[in-house]
Amino acid sequence: MKKAKEKSLVNCNLNSHKSADIKQRIGFGILRISVLIILVLLAVIIYDIISKGIGVISWEFLSQPPRRGMTEGGIWPAIIGTVFVTMMTAVFAVPVGVFAAIYLNEYAKQGKRTRIIRMAIRNLAGVPSVVYGLFGVALFVRRFAFGTSILSAGLTLGLMTLPVTITASEEALKAVPNSYRHGALALGVSKWHSIKTNVLPHAISGIMTGAILGLSRAAGETAPILFTGAAYSLPRIPSSLSSQFMALPYHLYIMSTQHSNIEMVRPIAYGTALVLISLVLIMNLGAIFIRSKFRNKH
Repeated sequence: MKKAKEKSLVNCNLNSHKSADIKQRIGFGILRISVLIILVLLAVIIYDIISKGIGVISWEFLSQPPRRGMTEGGIWPAIIGTVFVTMMTAVFAVPVGVFAAIYLNEYAKQGKRTRIIRMAIRNLAGVPSVVYGLFGVALFVRRFAFGTSILSAGLTLGLMTLPVTITASEEALKAVPNSYRHGALALGVSKWHSIKTNVLPHAISGIMTGAILGLSRAAGETAPILFTGAAYSLPRIPSSLSSQFMALPYHLYIMSTQHSNIEMVRPIAYGTALVLISLVLIMNLGAIFIRSKFRNKH
């Protein structure tokens, strides 16, 4: 009788392990299929853009302003405008986002108020970009009288990027063990000194990665700059922060939907899309390089 019970228990354990193994295989199979579908769709999109846009890419296309209603010439002012507004976004969003994350993770008392602030930040990350554009018009263009300019567009994109920057920076700070902080404090240094010397060097890779990914998203946004500073066609690059500017995403939007002869300029639209994707890819590769460099160092 005892042997029969032991045998029955062994059989139950074997069946349980087999069932768990089957479920695990099914789960991994679903994950592999999902990744494969995403990669196939991504490959189709990239192939379509490259195959239809590579023929337009030339030195003239990259270095000349548009001419004759953007049916000739190039996209040089749009490239420079995108770089300028992205730099303006970085100057505003990265320092503010990093210092906000440091305060929330290192200094703020962890209570109900802090949880509400974190929840609000995460909710702001999901707000549609067009809402940020309208807010930028009300605050920067009209209230602060910056006008439609690089400054207004950059600050608007900075507000849009802030939630991502704060969240990524805070998660990077949380990943640093508390023993690093306690060890520095035990030596009698100030809290800020311990953060500067023992925490930030180990969190900087995650902070920079999150910041660059947020800036990559900002570089491809159309709605915020549509309301705050982007122009249809400019023969020159912007001369100051108060100037209007051309930008690759807005240029692509016009060429794809608003141009009087869409069929004629469609190859130019694909070329613009290819340049924009290349710019975002370069920024993402920069994030990977920075992350690997700091991980090897620390």
